[in-house]
Amino acid sequence: MTTKTYWKGLAQLKNDPKFVKDADKEFVDLAVEEDPGHSRRDFLKMMGFSVAAASLAACEAPIRKAIPYVNKPVDADPGISNYYASTYLNGGDYCSIVVKVRDGRPIKVDGNSLSKVTMGGTSAQVEASVLSLYDNFRLRHPRVAGKDSNWETVDAEVSAKLNEIAGKGGQIRIVSNTILSPSTKAAIEKFKTKYPTTKVVQYDPISYYGIVKANQESLGAAIIPSYDFSKAKVIVSIGADFLGTWLSPIEFSKQFATTREITANKKEMSRLYTFESNLSLTGANADYRSAIKPSQEGLVVAQLYKLISGSGSTGIDGIKYLEKAAAELKANAGKALVVSGSNDKNVQVVINAINNLLGSYGTTINTSAPVNFRQGNDEEMAAFVAEATSGKVDGVIFYNCNPVYDHPQGAELGNALKNITLTVSTSITPDETASASAYIAADHHYLESWNDAEPKLNSFSLSQPAITPIFRTRQAQESFLVWAGESNTDYFSFVQQYWKNRFFAATSGVDFQSFWDKCLYDGVYELPASSQTYSFNGNADNALSAIASTYNASNTGLSW
Repeated sequence: MTTKTYWKGLAQLKNDPKFVKDADKEFVDLAVEEDPGHSRRDFLKMMGFSVAAASLAACEAPIRKAIPYVNKPVDADPGISNYYASTYLNGGDYCSIVVKVRDGRPIKVDGNSLSKVTMGGTSAQVEASVLSLYDNFRLRHPRVAGKDSNWETVDAEVSAKLNEIAGKGGQIRIVSNTILSPSTKAAIEKFKTKYPTTKVVQYDPISYYGIVKANQESLGAAIIPSYDFSKAKVIVSIGADFLGTWLSPIEFSKQFATTREITANKKEMSRLYTFESNLSLTGANADYRSAIKPSQEGLVVAQLYKLISGSGSTGIDGIKYLEKAAAELKANAGKALVVSGSNDKNVQVVINAINNLLGSYGTTINTSAPVNFRQGNDEEMAAFVAEATSGKVDGVIFYNCNPVYDHPQGAELGNALKNITLTVSTSITPDETASASAYIAADHHYLESWNDAEPKLNSFSLSQPAITPIFRTRQAQESFLVWAGESNTDYFSFVQQYWKNRFFAATSGVDFQSFWDKCLYDGVYELPASSQTYSFNGNADNALSAIASTYNASNTGLSW
Protein backbone atom coordinates (compact mmCIF):
# COMPACT_ATOMS: atom_id res chain seq x y z
CA MET A 1 0.00 0.00 0.00
CA THR A 2 1.45 3.35 -1.05
CA THR A 3 1.59 6.36 1.24
CA LYS A 4 2.53 8.79 -1.53
CA THR A 5 0.45 11.91 -2.05
CA TYR A 6 -0.09 13.32 -5.51
CA TRP A 7 -1.21 16.83 -6.46
CA LYS A 8 -2.84 17.98 -9.67
CA GLY A 9 -0.71 21.11 -9.63
CA LEU A 10 0.68 23.98 -7.58
CA ALA A 11 -2.83 25.30 -6.93
CA GLN A 12 -3.82 22.14 -5.04
CA LEU A 13 -0.47 21.92 -3.24
CA LYS A 14 -0.85 25.47 -1.94
CA ASN A 15 -4.60 25.13 -1.24
CA ASP A 16 -5.36 28.04 -3.55
CA PRO A 17 -8.86 29.43 -2.71
CA LYS A 18 -9.96 29.03 -6.34
CA PHE A 19 -8.97 25.38 -6.29
CA VAL A 20 -10.69 24.68 -2.97
CA LYS A 21 -13.85 26.35 -4.25
CA ASP A 22 -14.04 24.16 -7.36
CA ALA A 23 -12.42 20.97 -6.00
CA ASP A 24 -15.67 18.96 -6.13
CA LYS A 25 -16.45 19.85 -9.74
CA GLU A 26 -15.68 17.44 -12.54
CA PHE A 27 -14.90 20.04 -15.19
CA VAL A 28 -13.21 23.28 -14.23
CA ASP A 29 -10.45 25.45 -15.68
CA LEU A 30 -8.44 26.60 -12.67
CA ALA A 31 -6.70 29.33 -14.63
CA VAL A 32 -9.82 31.11 -15.86
CA GLU A 33 -10.18 34.21 -13.73
CA GLU A 34 -13.80 34.98 -14.50
CA ASP A 35 -16.65 32.46 -14.39
CA PRO A 36 -19.22 33.25 -17.11
CA GLY A 37 -21.89 31.80 -14.84
CA HIS A 38 -23.00 28.96 -17.10
CA SER A 39 -23.78 25.55 -15.65
CA ARG A 40 -23.33 22.11 -17.15
CA ARG A 41 -27.09 22.01 -17.82
CA ASP A 42 -26.79 25.23 -19.83
CA PHE A 43 -24.08 23.59 -21.88
CA LEU A 44 -26.29 20.57 -22.64
CA LYS A 45 -29.20 22.85 -23.60
CA MET A 46 -26.95 24.73 -25.96
CA MET A 47 -25.70 21.50 -27.49
CA GLY A 48 -29.29 20.34 -28.03
CA PHE A 49 -30.19 23.59 -29.70
CA SER A 50 -27.07 23.43 -31.89
CA VAL A 51 -27.93 19.93 -33.14
CA ALA A 52 -31.50 20.97 -33.93
CA ALA A 53 -30.38 24.13 -35.68
CA ALA A 54 -27.82 22.20 -37.70
CA SER A 55 -30.52 19.73 -38.81
CA LEU A 56 -32.85 22.56 -39.94
CA ALA A 57 -30.08 24.27 -41.84
CA ALA A 58 -28.72 21.12 -43.45
CA CYS A 59 -30.09 22.01 -46.86
CA GLU A 60 -28.87 25.59 -46.81
CA ALA A 61 -25.49 26.75 -48.05
CA PRO A 62 -23.40 28.07 -45.13
CA ILE A 63 -22.75 31.79 -44.89
CA ARG A 64 -19.13 32.49 -44.06
CA LYS A 65 -17.70 35.89 -43.34
CA ALA A 66 -14.02 36.75 -43.20
CA ILE A 67 -12.01 39.92 -43.06
CA PRO A 68 -9.29 39.75 -45.72
CA TYR A 69 -5.79 41.15 -45.34
CA VAL A 70 -5.49 44.75 -46.45
CA ASN A 71 -1.84 43.96 -47.13
CA LYS A 72 -1.27 40.24 -46.87
CA PRO A 73 2.15 39.23 -45.52
CA VAL A 74 4.20 37.44 -48.14
CA ASP A 75 4.78 34.36 -45.97
CA ALA A 76 1.29 34.05 -44.45
CA ASP A 77 -1.27 31.80 -46.13
CA PRO A 78 -4.28 30.59 -44.09
CA GLY A 79 -4.00 26.86 -43.36
CA ILE A 80 -0.47 26.62 -44.80
CA SER A 81 2.29 25.94 -42.28
CA ASN A 82 5.57 27.82 -42.09
CA TYR A 83 8.77 26.42 -40.59
CA TYR A 84 11.40 28.31 -38.60
CA ALA A 85 14.78 27.09 -37.39
CA SER A 86 15.26 27.77 -33.69
CA THR A 87 16.84 26.38 -30.54
CA TYR A 88 15.37 24.67 -27.49
CA LEU A 89 17.15 25.67 -24.29
CA ASN A 90 16.23 24.63 -20.77
CA GLY A 91 19.24 25.14 -18.56
CA GLY A 92 21.84 22.75 -19.96
CA ASP A 93 19.28 20.80 -22.00
CA TYR A 94 19.76 21.66 -25.68
CA CYS A 95 18.30 20.81 -29.07
CA SER A 96 18.47 22.51 -32.45
CA ILE A 97 14.89 22.49 -33.71
CA VAL A 98 12.50 23.42 -36.52
CA VAL A 99 9.21 24.94 -35.37
CA LYS A 100 6.04 24.31 -37.37
CA VAL A 101 3.80 27.39 -37.29
CA ARG A 102 0.27 27.47 -38.65
CA ASP A 103 -1.82 30.67 -38.75
CA GLY A 104 0.67 32.39 -36.46
CA ARG A 105 0.71 29.68 -33.79
CA PRO A 106 3.53 27.17 -33.10
CA ILE A 107 2.02 23.68 -33.16
CA LYS A 108 4.92 21.23 -33.55
CA VAL A 109 8.63 20.98 -32.81
CA ASP A 110 10.96 18.75 -34.84
CA GLY A 111 14.72 18.28 -34.96
CA ASN A 112 17.02 20.29 -37.20
CA SER A 113 18.89 17.88 -39.46
CA LEU A 114 21.55 20.54 -40.22
CA SER A 115 22.82 20.42 -36.64
CA LYS A 116 26.03 18.44 -36.20
CA VAL A 117 25.29 18.17 -32.48
CA THR A 118 21.74 16.80 -32.34
CA MET A 119 21.63 15.56 -35.97
CA GLY A 120 17.89 16.07 -36.42
CA GLY A 121 16.93 14.28 -33.21
CA THR A 122 14.54 15.40 -30.50
CA SER A 123 13.20 14.04 -27.24
CA ALA A 124 9.84 13.84 -25.54
CA GLN A 125 10.84 16.83 -23.43
CA VAL A 126 11.63 18.94 -26.50
CA GLU A 127 8.51 18.01 -28.43
CA ALA A 128 6.27 18.63 -25.42
CA SER A 129 7.80 22.07 -24.86
CA VAL A 130 5.35 23.67 -27.30
CA LEU A 131 2.57 22.93 -24.79
CA SER A 132 4.21 25.14 -22.14
CA LEU A 133 3.74 28.11 -24.49
CA TYR A 134 -0.01 27.82 -23.94
CA ASP A 135 0.20 26.97 -20.23
CA ASN A 136 -2.62 28.76 -18.37
CA PHE A 137 -0.40 29.08 -15.31
CA ARG A 138 2.20 31.19 -17.12
CA LEU A 139 2.67 34.63 -15.63
CA ARG A 140 0.88 37.31 -17.61
CA HIS A 141 2.53 40.34 -15.97
CA PRO A 142 5.56 41.13 -13.82
CA ARG A 143 4.79 40.91 -10.12
CA VAL A 144 5.72 42.87 -7.03
CA ALA A 145 5.13 41.28 -3.62
CA GLY A 146 2.88 38.64 -5.16
CA LYS A 147 0.62 41.08 -7.03
CA ASP A 148 0.47 41.93 -10.74
CA SER A 149 2.40 45.06 -11.59
CA ASN A 150 3.93 46.78 -14.62
CA TRP A 151 7.43 47.05 -16.03
CA GLU A 152 7.82 50.73 -15.18
CA THR A 153 7.29 50.00 -11.47
CA VAL A 154 9.50 46.92 -11.45
CA ASP A 155 12.36 48.65 -13.28
CA ALA A 156 12.22 51.72 -11.06
CA GLU A 157 12.21 49.77 -7.80
CA VAL A 158 14.76 47.12 -8.83
CA SER A 159 17.15 49.74 -10.26
CA ALA A 160 16.84 51.85 -7.10
CA LYS A 161 17.66 48.90 -4.85
CA LEU A 162 20.54 47.78 -7.07
CA ASN A 163 22.04 51.27 -6.93
CA GLU A 164 21.57 51.36 -3.18
CA ILE A 165 23.34 48.02 -2.77
CA ALA A 166 26.15 49.03 -5.14
CA GLY A 167 26.56 52.35 -3.32
CA LYS A 168 27.45 50.62 -0.07
CA GLY A 169 29.54 47.89 -1.72
CA GLY A 170 26.96 45.18 -1.09
CA GLN A 171 27.16 41.77 -2.71
CA ILE A 172 24.93 40.86 -5.69
CA ARG A 173 24.50 37.37 -7.09
CA ILE A 174 22.96 36.10 -10.33
CA VAL A 175 22.00 32.45 -9.85
CA SER A 176 21.11 30.31 -12.84
CA ASN A 177 21.23 26.86 -14.34
CA THR A 178 23.85 26.30 -17.05
CA ILE A 179 23.93 29.25 -19.47
CA LEU A 180 24.61 28.00 -23.01
CA SER A 181 24.07 31.36 -24.71
CA PRO A 182 27.18 33.47 -25.39
CA SER A 183 25.00 36.55 -26.04
CA THR A 184 23.26 36.06 -22.69
CA LYS A 185 26.65 35.93 -20.99
CA ALA A 186 27.60 39.14 -22.81
CA ALA A 187 24.41 40.85 -21.58
CA ILE A 188 25.19 39.74 -18.03
CA GLU A 189 28.70 41.19 -18.41
CA LYS A 190 27.06 44.57 -19.14
CA PHE A 191 25.15 44.17 -15.87
CA LYS A 192 28.36 43.25 -14.01
CA THR A 193 30.08 46.34 -15.40
CA LYS A 194 27.35 48.50 -13.85
CA TYR A 195 27.41 46.54 -10.57
CA PRO A 196 31.00 45.23 -10.07
CA THR A 197 30.20 43.21 -6.93
CA THR A 198 27.99 40.90 -9.01
CA LYS A 199 28.99 37.25 -9.29
CA VAL A 200 27.32 34.63 -11.48
CA VAL A 201 26.66 31.26 -9.83
CA GLN A 202 25.63 28.36 -12.06
CA TYR A 203 24.26 25.06 -10.80
CA ASP A 204 22.52 22.05 -12.31
CA PRO A 205 19.64 20.20 -10.61
CA ILE A 206 21.42 16.99 -11.59
CA SER A 207 25.08 17.78 -11.06
CA TYR A 208 27.94 16.70 -13.33
CA TYR A 209 30.54 18.60 -11.33
CA GLY A 210 32.30 15.34 -10.41
CA ILE A 211 33.24 14.82 -14.07
CA VAL A 212 34.57 18.38 -14.33
CA LYS A 213 36.67 17.98 -11.18
CA ALA A 214 37.99 14.60 -12.32
CA ASN A 215 39.04 15.99 -15.70
CA GLN A 216 40.70 18.94 -14.00
CA GLU A 217 42.76 16.45 -12.02
CA SER A 218 43.47 13.82 -14.66
CA LEU A 219 43.47 15.87 -17.90
CA GLY A 220 44.54 19.26 -16.60
CA ALA A 221 41.38 20.95 -17.90
CA ALA A 222 38.03 21.53 -16.16
CA ILE A 223 35.98 20.26 -19.10
CA ILE A 224 33.48 17.61 -20.09
CA PRO A 225 34.67 16.06 -23.37
CA SER A 226 32.53 14.93 -26.29
CA TYR A 227 31.67 11.24 -26.35
CA ASP A 228 31.16 9.46 -29.68
CA PHE A 229 29.19 6.25 -29.23
CA SER A 230 29.09 5.71 -33.01
CA LYS A 231 32.78 4.73 -32.94
CA ALA A 232 32.45 2.24 -30.10
CA LYS A 233 32.07 -1.52 -30.65
CA VAL A 234 31.84 -2.22 -26.90
CA ILE A 235 30.17 0.17 -24.47
CA VAL A 236 29.98 -0.15 -20.70
CA SER A 237 27.66 2.12 -18.77
CA ILE A 238 27.79 2.24 -14.98
CA GLY A 239 24.76 4.21 -13.88
CA ALA A 240 24.83 6.51 -16.96
CA ASP A 241 21.49 6.53 -18.79
CA PHE A 242 22.97 8.02 -21.95
CA LEU A 243 19.92 7.08 -24.03
CA GLY A 244 17.49 8.71 -21.62
CA THR A 245 18.83 11.44 -19.37
CA TRP A 246 22.64 11.48 -19.11
CA LEU A 247 24.44 14.56 -20.45
CA SER A 248 23.26 14.68 -24.10
CA PRO A 249 20.80 11.84 -24.75
CA ILE A 250 19.50 13.22 -28.08
CA GLU A 251 23.00 13.21 -29.53
CA PHE A 252 23.98 9.90 -27.95
CA SER A 253 20.81 8.13 -29.12
CA LYS A 254 21.58 9.08 -32.71
CA GLN A 255 25.16 7.87 -32.38
CA PHE A 256 24.24 4.62 -30.65
CA ALA A 257 21.57 3.82 -33.25
CA THR A 258 24.18 3.72 -36.00
CA THR A 259 26.10 1.00 -34.15
CA ARG A 260 23.00 -1.20 -33.81
CA GLU A 261 21.96 -1.12 -37.46
CA ILE A 262 22.58 -4.24 -39.54
CA THR A 263 23.10 -3.86 -43.30
CA ALA A 264 24.39 -6.00 -46.14
CA ASN A 265 27.86 -4.56 -45.62
CA LYS A 266 27.69 -4.33 -41.82
CA LYS A 267 26.79 -7.54 -40.09
CA GLU A 268 27.91 -6.75 -36.53
CA MET A 269 26.27 -4.67 -33.83
CA SER A 270 27.94 -2.94 -30.94
CA ARG A 271 27.76 -4.62 -27.53
CA LEU A 272 26.28 -2.75 -24.57
CA TYR A 273 26.80 -3.66 -20.90
CA THR A 274 25.01 -1.76 -18.15
CA PHE A 275 25.49 -1.90 -14.39
CA GLU A 276 22.81 0.15 -12.65
CA SER A 277 20.54 0.36 -9.61
CA ASN A 278 17.29 1.24 -11.38
CA LEU A 279 16.05 0.08 -14.76
CA SER A 280 16.76 2.88 -17.23
CA LEU A 281 16.15 3.31 -20.94
CA THR A 282 19.79 2.45 -21.53
CA GLY A 283 19.53 -0.65 -19.35
CA ALA A 284 16.42 -1.77 -21.23
CA ASN A 285 18.42 -1.64 -24.49
CA ALA A 286 21.50 -3.39 -23.11
CA ASP A 287 22.75 -6.77 -24.30
CA TYR A 288 23.88 -7.54 -20.75
CA ARG A 289 22.44 -5.79 -17.71
CA SER A 290 23.41 -6.25 -14.06
CA ALA A 291 21.64 -4.77 -11.06
CA ILE A 292 23.92 -3.25 -8.44
CA LYS A 293 23.41 -1.23 -5.25
CA PRO A 294 24.33 2.44 -5.17
CA SER A 295 26.75 1.58 -2.36
CA GLN A 296 28.58 -0.77 -4.74
CA GLU A 297 28.88 1.56 -7.72
CA GLY A 298 32.36 2.84 -6.95
CA LEU A 299 33.67 -0.65 -6.25
CA VAL A 300 32.29 -1.94 -9.55
CA VAL A 301 34.21 0.80 -11.36
CA ALA A 302 37.35 -0.01 -9.36
CA GLN A 303 37.02 -3.74 -10.06
CA LEU A 304 36.55 -3.09 -13.79
CA TYR A 305 39.78 -1.07 -13.76
CA LYS A 306 41.67 -3.87 -12.00
CA LEU A 307 40.30 -6.52 -14.37
CA ILE A 308 41.49 -4.51 -17.36
CA SER A 309 44.85 -3.52 -15.86
CA GLY A 310 45.41 -6.95 -14.28
CA SER A 311 46.30 -5.48 -10.90
CA GLY A 312 44.24 -7.61 -8.52
CA SER A 313 40.81 -7.33 -6.93
CA THR A 314 38.81 -4.83 -4.90
CA GLY A 315 37.11 -7.56 -2.90
CA ILE A 316 33.72 -7.25 -4.57
CA ASP A 317 32.42 -10.49 -6.05
CA GLY A 318 29.28 -11.75 -7.72
CA ILE A 319 28.77 -8.86 -10.14
CA LYS A 320 27.26 -10.59 -13.12
CA TYR A 321 28.86 -9.98 -16.54
CA LEU A 322 31.63 -7.75 -15.14
CA GLU A 323 34.48 -10.07 -16.14
CA LYS A 324 32.90 -10.64 -19.55
CA ALA A 325 32.62 -6.88 -20.06
CA ALA A 326 36.28 -6.38 -19.13
CA ALA A 327 37.40 -9.10 -21.55
CA GLU A 328 35.43 -7.57 -24.44
CA LEU A 329 36.69 -4.07 -23.67
CA LYS A 330 40.32 -5.28 -23.77
CA ALA A 331 39.69 -7.17 -27.01
CA ASN A 332 38.32 -4.00 -28.63
CA ALA A 333 40.82 -1.44 -27.40
CA GLY A 334 40.56 1.75 -29.46
CA LYS A 335 36.92 1.01 -30.18
CA ALA A 336 35.61 0.90 -26.63
CA LEU A 337 33.96 3.38 -24.29
CA VAL A 338 33.19 3.34 -20.56
CA VAL A 339 30.91 5.98 -18.99
CA SER A 340 29.58 6.54 -15.48
CA GLY A 341 26.74 8.64 -14.12
CA SER A 342 28.44 9.09 -10.75
CA ASN A 343 29.06 12.60 -9.41
CA ASP A 344 31.95 11.30 -7.31
CA LYS A 345 35.23 12.78 -8.54
CA ASN A 346 37.21 9.67 -7.54
CA VAL A 347 34.92 7.38 -9.51
CA GLN A 348 35.28 9.58 -12.58
CA VAL A 349 39.08 9.64 -12.25
CA VAL A 350 39.07 5.82 -12.38
CA ILE A 351 36.71 5.94 -15.37
CA ASN A 352 39.24 8.22 -17.09
CA ALA A 353 42.00 5.75 -16.24
CA ILE A 354 40.00 2.88 -17.75
CA ASN A 355 39.39 4.81 -20.96
CA ASN A 356 43.07 5.69 -21.09
CA LEU A 357 44.01 2.00 -20.84
CA LEU A 358 41.55 1.22 -23.65
CA GLY A 359 42.89 3.95 -25.96
CA SER A 360 39.54 5.76 -26.00
CA TYR A 361 41.00 9.28 -25.97
CA GLY A 362 41.17 10.50 -29.55
CA THR A 363 38.74 7.83 -30.78
CA THR A 364 35.52 7.51 -28.79
CA ILE A 365 36.37 10.50 -26.55
CA ASN A 366 37.14 13.88 -28.12
CA THR A 367 38.79 16.35 -25.75
CA SER A 368 39.21 19.01 -28.47
CA ALA A 369 35.43 19.58 -28.59
CA PRO A 370 34.37 19.97 -24.93
CA VAL A 371 30.67 20.37 -24.28
CA ASN A 372 29.00 23.22 -22.41
CA PHE A 373 25.84 21.36 -21.39
CA ARG A 374 26.65 21.24 -17.67
CA GLN A 375 28.60 24.18 -16.26
CA GLY A 376 27.20 23.99 -12.74
CA ASN A 377 29.69 24.43 -9.91
CA ASP A 378 28.61 22.66 -6.71
CA GLU A 379 31.23 24.42 -4.59
CA GLU A 380 30.21 27.91 -5.71
CA MET A 381 26.52 27.13 -5.21
CA ALA A 382 27.14 25.80 -1.69
CA ALA A 383 29.18 28.93 -0.93
CA PHE A 384 26.32 31.13 -2.17
CA VAL A 385 23.80 29.38 0.09
CA ALA A 386 26.18 29.81 3.03
CA GLU A 387 26.60 33.51 2.23
CA ALA A 388 22.85 34.02 1.85
CA THR A 389 22.20 32.25 5.15
CA SER A 390 24.78 34.35 7.00
CA GLY A 391 23.45 37.63 5.60
CA LYS A 392 26.43 38.38 3.33
CA VAL A 393 24.30 38.70 0.15
CA ASP A 394 22.33 41.92 -0.38
CA GLY A 395 20.73 41.18 -3.72
CA VAL A 396 20.06 38.06 -5.79
CA ILE A 397 18.55 37.56 -9.23
CA PHE A 398 17.41 34.03 -10.12
CA TYR A 399 17.70 33.72 -13.88
CA ASN A 400 15.21 31.06 -15.00
CA CYS A 401 16.02 28.57 -12.24
CA ASN A 402 14.22 27.20 -9.19
CA PRO A 403 16.82 26.26 -6.54
CA VAL A 404 14.33 26.45 -3.67
CA TYR A 405 12.73 23.39 -5.29
CA ASP A 406 15.50 21.51 -7.11
CA HIS A 407 18.66 22.14 -5.08
CA PRO A 408 19.58 19.95 -2.08
CA GLN A 409 19.82 23.07 0.11
CA GLY A 410 16.62 24.56 -1.27
CA ALA A 411 14.79 24.77 2.06
CA GLU A 412 17.76 26.51 3.67
CA LEU A 413 17.94 28.97 0.77
CA GLY A 414 14.19 29.63 0.89
CA ASN A 415 14.46 30.71 4.53
CA ALA A 416 17.48 32.91 3.77
CA LEU A 417 15.65 34.83 1.02
CA LYS A 418 13.38 36.45 3.63
CA ASN A 419 16.34 38.48 4.93
CA ILE A 420 17.87 39.58 1.61
CA THR A 421 17.23 43.19 0.55
CA LEU A 422 16.52 42.47 -3.13
CA THR A 423 15.23 39.17 -4.51
CA VAL A 424 14.22 38.86 -8.17
CA SER A 425 13.14 35.87 -10.26
CA THR A 426 12.73 35.78 -14.04
CA SER A 427 10.64 32.62 -14.04
CA ILE A 428 7.74 32.24 -16.48
CA THR A 429 5.59 30.59 -13.77
CA PRO A 430 5.08 31.31 -10.06
CA ASP A 431 7.32 28.43 -8.96
CA GLU A 432 8.77 27.98 -5.48
CA THR A 433 11.71 30.36 -5.94
CA ALA A 434 9.63 32.98 -7.76
CA SER A 435 6.98 32.85 -5.04
CA ALA A 436 9.69 33.44 -2.42
CA SER A 437 11.08 36.45 -4.33
CA ALA A 438 9.88 40.03 -3.89
CA TYR A 439 9.94 40.72 -7.65
CA ILE A 440 9.09 38.45 -10.58
CA ALA A 441 10.36 39.88 -13.88
CA ALA A 442 8.47 37.33 -15.97
CA ASP A 443 10.49 36.10 -18.94
CA HIS A 444 9.24 35.25 -22.43
CA HIS A 445 8.75 31.60 -23.42
CA TYR A 446 11.65 30.41 -25.55
CA LEU A 447 9.36 30.26 -28.60
CA GLU A 448 8.77 33.99 -28.14
CA SER A 449 12.46 34.87 -27.77
CA TRP A 450 15.65 35.72 -29.61
CA ASN A 451 18.75 33.93 -28.37
CA ASP A 452 21.75 31.85 -29.33
CA ALA A 453 23.63 28.86 -27.94
CA GLU A 454 27.05 27.21 -27.95
CA PRO A 455 26.41 23.59 -26.90
CA LYS A 456 29.93 22.54 -27.89
CA LEU A 457 33.10 24.47 -28.48
CA ASN A 458 32.78 26.21 -31.89
CA SER A 459 29.26 24.86 -32.58
CA PHE A 460 26.57 27.57 -32.47
CA SER A 461 22.87 27.88 -33.10
CA LEU A 462 20.29 30.67 -33.18
CA SER A 463 16.86 30.93 -31.61
CA GLN A 464 14.16 33.10 -33.15
CA PRO A 465 10.59 33.81 -32.01
CA ALA A 466 7.88 31.77 -33.70
CA ILE A 467 5.07 33.90 -32.25
CA THR A 468 4.60 37.42 -30.88
CA PRO A 469 4.71 37.42 -27.06
CA ILE A 470 1.29 36.39 -25.79
CA PHE A 471 1.46 38.16 -22.41
CA ARG A 472 3.07 41.30 -20.98
CA THR A 473 6.33 39.50 -20.30
CA ARG A 474 9.86 40.62 -21.20
CA GLN A 475 12.94 38.67 -22.13
CA ALA A 476 15.24 38.27 -19.13
CA GLN A 477 18.30 39.41 -21.07
CA GLU A 478 16.51 42.67 -21.85
CA SER A 479 15.81 43.09 -18.14
CA PHE A 480 19.55 42.79 -17.42
CA LEU A 481 20.28 45.46 -20.03
CA VAL A 482 17.59 47.78 -18.65
CA TRP A 483 18.86 47.44 -15.08
CA ALA A 484 22.42 47.98 -16.34
CA GLY A 485 21.33 51.35 -17.72
CA GLU A 486 22.12 50.49 -21.35
CA SER A 487 20.82 52.92 -23.98
CA ASN A 488 19.85 50.14 -26.39
CA THR A 489 17.98 47.38 -24.58
CA ASP A 490 16.55 45.56 -27.62
CA TYR A 491 17.90 42.03 -27.25
CA PHE A 492 17.42 41.15 -30.93
CA SER A 493 19.76 44.02 -31.85
CA PHE A 494 22.13 42.90 -29.10
CA VAL A 495 22.34 39.32 -30.43
CA GLN A 496 22.71 40.51 -34.01
CA GLN A 497 25.52 42.90 -33.07
CA TYR A 498 27.24 40.17 -31.05
CA TRP A 499 27.24 37.86 -34.07
CA LYS A 500 28.44 40.67 -36.32
CA ASN A 501 31.38 41.43 -34.05
CA ARG A 502 32.34 37.83 -33.31
CA PHE A 503 31.58 35.84 -36.47
CA PHE A 504 31.05 38.09 -39.48
CA ALA A 505 34.60 39.46 -39.39
CA ALA A 506 35.88 35.99 -40.30
CA THR A 507 33.71 35.73 -43.43
CA SER A 508 34.32 37.21 -46.85
CA GLY A 509 32.41 37.75 -50.06
CA VAL A 510 29.00 38.47 -48.50
CA ASP A 511 27.42 41.38 -46.67
CA PHE A 512 26.34 40.99 -43.05
CA GLN A 513 22.61 40.81 -43.82
CA SER A 514 23.16 37.85 -46.15
CA PHE A 515 25.38 36.15 -43.58
CA TRP A 516 22.78 36.73 -40.84
CA ASP A 517 19.87 35.51 -42.98
CA LYS A 518 21.75 32.33 -43.88
CA CYS A 519 22.58 31.58 -40.24
CA LEU A 520 19.00 32.27 -39.20
CA TYR A 521 17.62 30.09 -42.01
CA ASP A 522 19.92 27.16 -41.19
CA GLY A 523 19.62 27.70 -37.45
CA VAL A 524 23.24 26.62 -36.92
CA TYR A 525 26.75 27.93 -37.55
CA GLU A 526 30.03 26.03 -37.27
CA LEU A 527 33.54 27.34 -36.75
CA PRO A 528 36.63 25.21 -37.54
CA ALA A 529 37.32 22.53 -34.94
CA SER A 530 39.81 23.27 -32.20
CA SER A 531 43.22 21.60 -32.34
CA GLN A 532 43.64 21.65 -28.55
CA THR A 533 43.85 18.15 -27.10
CA TYR A 534 44.36 16.77 -23.60
CA SER A 535 45.91 13.49 -22.48
CA PHE A 536 45.39 11.50 -19.30
CA ASN A 537 47.86 12.27 -16.54
CA GLY A 538 45.91 11.26 -13.45
CA ASN A 539 46.66 9.17 -10.38
CA ALA A 540 44.26 6.24 -10.29
CA ASP A 541 45.80 4.81 -7.09
CA ASN A 542 44.69 7.72 -4.92
CA ALA A 543 41.18 7.54 -6.39
CA LEU A 544 41.02 3.78 -5.82
CA SER A 545 42.01 4.22 -2.17
CA ALA A 546 39.29 6.83 -1.69
CA ILE A 547 36.72 4.54 -3.30
CA ALA A 548 37.70 1.60 -1.09
CA SER A 549 37.09 3.67 2.03
CA THR A 550 33.77 5.14 0.83
CA TYR A 551 31.81 2.30 -0.81
CA ASN A 552 30.56 -0.92 0.78
CA ALA A 553 30.58 -4.17 -1.18
CA SER A 554 28.14 -6.04 1.08
CA ASN A 555 25.80 -3.34 2.30
CA THR A 556 22.65 -5.07 3.54
CA GLY A 557 20.99 -1.97 4.97
CA LEU A 558 19.89 1.23 3.27
CA SER A 559 22.09 1.95 0.27
CA TRP A 560 22.93 5.56 -0.45
